Amino acid sequence: MRKIKESSTHFANKNSLGDICPEIYAINLLSGQWTLAICCHLSNGKLRFGELKKRIPQVTERMLALQLRKMEEDQLVIRTVYPEVPPRVEYELTESGMELIPIFKQLEAWGERHKSRL
Repeated sequence: MRKIKESSTHFANKNSLGDICPEIYAINLLSGQWTLAICCHLSNGKLRFGELKKRIPQVTERMLALQLRKMEEDQLVIRTVYPEVPPRVEYELTESGMELIPIFKQLEAWGERHKSRL
């Protein structure tokens, strides 16, 4: 995942547009390469890291970890660590993340209708 330099004009533009336009804020939040795929899989319930990796085989472990960490910072995902040996970590959508599910369903329907055009 490429990080934008906080001192760059691109970063400033992205943030300022997000401040004045809620749609751009939402798109910025969901624009990570794997964010939608992760959210869609978590919309069915909690999953462990390995389960997510199996469901999205194209993503590397490093990229999945980075994306989950970013989603946790953005309060889309909750990471729960259980005090067990071996350690068990589960990921689930936050309440805010769950609010996105109907939007994902609409995007899915739109994609099904329009993907044959390409």
